[in-house]
Amino acid sequence: MNIYRSHVLICGGTGCTSSGSNKIHEEFDKLLAEKGLENEVKVVQTGCFGLCALGPIVVVYPEGAFYSLVKVEDVSEIVEEHLLKGRIVDRLLYREDEKSNEVKPLNEVTFYKKQMRIALRNCGVINPEDINEAIGVDAYQALGKVLTEMTPEQVIETILDSGLRGRGGAGFPTGLKWKFAAASKNDQKYVCCNADEGDPGAFMDRSVLEGDPHTVIEAMAIAGYAIGANQGYIYIRAEYPIAVRRLQIAIDQAKEYGLLGKGIFGTNFDFNLEIRLGAGAFVCGEETALMNSIEGNRGEPRPRPPFPAVKGLFAKPTILNNVETYANIPVIINKGVDWFKGIGTEKSKGTKVFALGGKIQNTGLVEVPMGTTLREIVEEIGGGCPNGKKFKAAQTGGPSGGCIPASLIDTEIDYDSLMSIGSMMGSGGLIVMDEDNCMVDIAKFFLEFTVDESCGKCVPCRVGTKRLLEMLEKITSGKATMEDLDKLEELCYVIKESALCGLGQTAPNPVLSTLQYFKDEYVAHVKDKVCPAGVCKALVNYHIDPEKCKGCSLCSRKCPANAITGEIKSPFVIDTDKCLKCGVCMEACKFDAIYKK
Repeated sequence: MNIYRSHVLICGGTGCTSSGSNKIHEEFDKLLAEKGLENEVKVVQTGCFGLCALGPIVVVYPEGAFYSLVKVEDVSEIVEEHLLKGRIVDRLLYREDEKSNEVKPLNEVTFYKKQMRIALRNCGVINPEDINEAIGVDAYQALGKVLTEMTPEQVIETILDSGLRGRGGAGFPTGLKWKFAAASKNDQKYVCCNADEGDPGAFMDRSVLEGDPHTVIEAMAIAGYAIGANQGYIYIRAEYPIAVRRLQIAIDQAKEYGLLGKGIFGTNFDFNLEIRLGAGAFVCGEETALMNSIEGNRGEPRPRPPFPAVKGLFAKPTILNNVETYANIPVIINKGVDWFKGIGTEKSKGTKVFALGGKIQNTGLVEVPMGTTLREIVEEIGGGCPNGKKFKAAQTGGPSGGCIPASLIDTEIDYDSLMSIGSMMGSGGLIVMDEDNCMVDIAKFFLEFTVDESCGKCVPCRVGTKRLLEMLEKITSGKATMEDLDKLEELCYVIKESALCGLGQTAPNPVLSTLQYFKDEYVAHVKDKVCPAGVCKALVNYHIDPEKCKGCSLCSRKCPANAITGEIKSPFVIDTDKCLKCGVCMEACKFDAIYKK
C-alpha cells in the first residue's frame, strides 16, 4: 500500500459534478502522471463539503488548503505551485470575506465553526466508493458491537434513551417506532429507508448517500437486528444517479466483505438490502405511499391505522426512517446515549441538516445542533442576504412547512418551537427570502407544487388544493375581495382536518403562515390592487424616472413590445397599456432609472 505525501480531495457531490468537478479530477490524474507524482499524491473524489455555491471545491492535505471555484485551467497551477514547489495558490483560496486577504482554517470559518457534523461527518472526508476508507472512519463498528454485545431489546432501549426523533418531518421518536415493530409477531418483517426527498430546494439525504452510503447500510442492518427483520429496501429517486450508483457500489462491497448477507460477523443474523427506484412522485415520501410503490402499485397513501409497524410493506410489520435518521444511528451506538443527549434541546436531541438556499450568501448544506437560532443560520452561517437586502422570511419544511417572519428570527430551530409558530422542521429545506419576495406569490408557488404532486386519491387534497390555488391566483391578479380572504383561510382548515395523508394535511401550511404573519400583503393585493414587493405582474407597472433617465434609448431598443418612446438625450416614457411587464427594460437600464410600482 502506498504512503502518499499529499491528498487532493475533490468534491464529487451533485452540485460540484454539475460544475465540472469530474473534468478537474481527470486533469489532476493526467498532470500528476506527466510529472511523475502519481505515487506521491493521491486524488480522492469525496462527497459534499457543504459550501455548494463555491464549487467545484478542491482541498489539498496535509496543508488543508481549501480551493474554491476551481476551473480545469487552474489545475496546472495547483500541481506546479502547490504539489511540486510547496507554494499554496493564494488566489484560489476560499476567503470568508472578499475584502480580506486573511485565510482561516476551515474549522475557524464562520460557515463551519457554528456547525456540528454528525450525519454529515464523513461527507467531504472519504471516498464514498471505497469501503476501506469507510471502515477507516469506524463504519460497521457499531454493527459489530450490536451483534456481538447487545440484545435487540438493548438496541431499541438505546435508541429510545437517546431521544432521537425522525428527521423526515414528523419528528416521531425513532426508538418508539422500532419498539412497536419489534413487538409485532410475524414470520417476516422489513426495514425501509425513505431516500425519495422531493421537497423543492432539498438535497440533504441525497448528499449523505453520495458522500457516506455505508452509514445508512450499517444503520439499516442494526434496525433489522433490533426488530427481527432480514430484508431491507432503500427507496430512492431515479433522478439521483450519483447517489444510486454509489449506494449500489456500497451494497456490493458490504456483501463482498460479509457485512450484508448471511451470518454477519459470524453470528446467526442475516440481512439483505435492495434498492428500489422511485419515479419522482412527491407523495411517495409519505410512508404508506412509498410502500405501495415498492410493492409495484400506484404510489397512493393508505388509511391509518393499521400503522406500518403492524401492517406495512407486503402487509408485514415494517419500519421506515429517512436517510438522515439512519445516519445518526451508528454514532449513537459508538459514542453512547449520554453524548448524543448532550447535544440539542430538552425535547429535540442531536443535530439537524438543512439545505440552505434562496436569497442567501452561502448556499449549501449545513448541520447544526437543535436549538440553534434562525438568526445564527441565516446571518452567521449563511452570511445574510446578498446585495445588502433585508431578510424578510424563511420557509422551513418545504411545501409542508410555513414561513417564519423576520420578527421571529431569534426562534430556536427545534421541533416544538417551529410547530408553535405555525411552521415545521420537515426534512430540512430552508429557503431564505428578502424584501423583494412577495409572500402571497411564495404561498402560490408552494400550492402549485402540491397541486401538481397530489395523487388524487382523496377529495380534500385533489379538489381542495386546486380551489386554494385558484383563490391565490385571483388575489395575485387583483380580482379578489376581502370575503375571498376569509374563504381562503376557512378552506385551509377544512383541508388540514380531512385530507387522507400528510401531503394534503400540510398543504395549506404556507398559506396559513403567510396569512398569519403577512396579512397586510394580502390586504394590499385585495384592497389597494398593488403588490408591495413588485412581483405579481397583474398589479405592477413599470415607470421611468425622468430625472434619472439620460435618454440613451437602450430600454426602447430592447423592449419587445415597442412600449417605450422618446427622443435621444430626453427622458423616455413607458406606455403601460402596451407594456408586457417582462422587465427587460429594467435589466437593460444602466442608470437605475426604471422602477416598478
